Amino acid sequence: MYSMTGYASHAGTAAIEAALLDWEWEMRAVNGRGLDIRFRLPEGLGALEKLLRDKLAAHLSRGNVSVSLRLRITRADAALGVDAQALSDALAALKLVQSQAEAAGVELRAPTALDLLGWRGVVQHGPDLAALPTDTVLTALSTDFDRLLDAFAQARANEGAALAVFLAAQLDQIADLTAQARALLQDRSAELRAHFQRALAQVQDAGRADPERVAQELALMAVKTDLTEELDRLEAHCASGRALLVGRGPVGRKLDFLTQEFNREANTLCSKAQHLDMTRIGLDLKTVIDQMREQVQNVE
Repeated sequence: MYSMTGYASHAGTAAIEAALLDWEWEMRAVNGRGLDIRFRLPEGLGALEKLLRDKLAAHLSRGNVSVSLRLRITRADAALGVDAQALSDALAALKLVQSQAEAAGVELRAPTALDLLGWRGVVQHGPDLAALPTDTVLTALSTDFDRLLDAFAQARANEGAALAVFLAAQLDQIADLTAQARALLQDRSAELRAHFQRALAQVQDAGRADPERVAQELALMAVKTDLTEELDRLEAHCASGRALLVGRGPVGRKLDFLTQEFNREANTLCSKAQHLDMTRIGLDLKTVIDQMREQVQNVE
């Protein structure tokens, strides 16, 4: 079982021609009705999205997933290059500024060489992404993404295992409450029988009783108040739930449907209870089922 929520990050590096690429991945997901994947990739890597989307679609079936990539490019030899033309333009602009400042009677501090190196465009920090071979860059990033995907899958599996433990405990509670309800059937039947007999005696005393009609009504009431089928279905649903928890593949939608079936039986039990302890068990069932449904929303 996998949770739809998860988080993973991964850092990688690769030397491509004269460039050194450093990157950081982040992937996170929350629950969703379907599979919604969103990317935040550096400009110029649009072709990478198709590769990553196909990888994610092969591993995920539900969830709102966001993937971000931060990329930095430097020279592989770590040497700084100076753009001679940019430096010349900067010096010319500096000379013009100083001459106009002197004419205005403003004294300026002369910039240092380090100041000049900080000017935009003077220092060549590394090759541009567009200058690197696209296929090589895409292959490096796509291959490294597999490591991120493995870490993400493990995070979702860990959360899924914790969810499975919680859901198994809730199924145990439902099974225990169902057993309590079944144990009450005999006492409940005795109380209902006594109630029906009192009601029948009142009708007979009034002299308005048709024996055949009374027999039909009693038989109908016995059928309407019988809870055997509801308890049988609750037990069957518990068995189905346990099978889903140990099964493989996405089970979230099946578990969600199962909680709806649980709730339907609990509602019927409450409406037919006509017994204080049975009503209490039905309400306890509804509480556990609602808690279970909340957790099921996070299951893939």
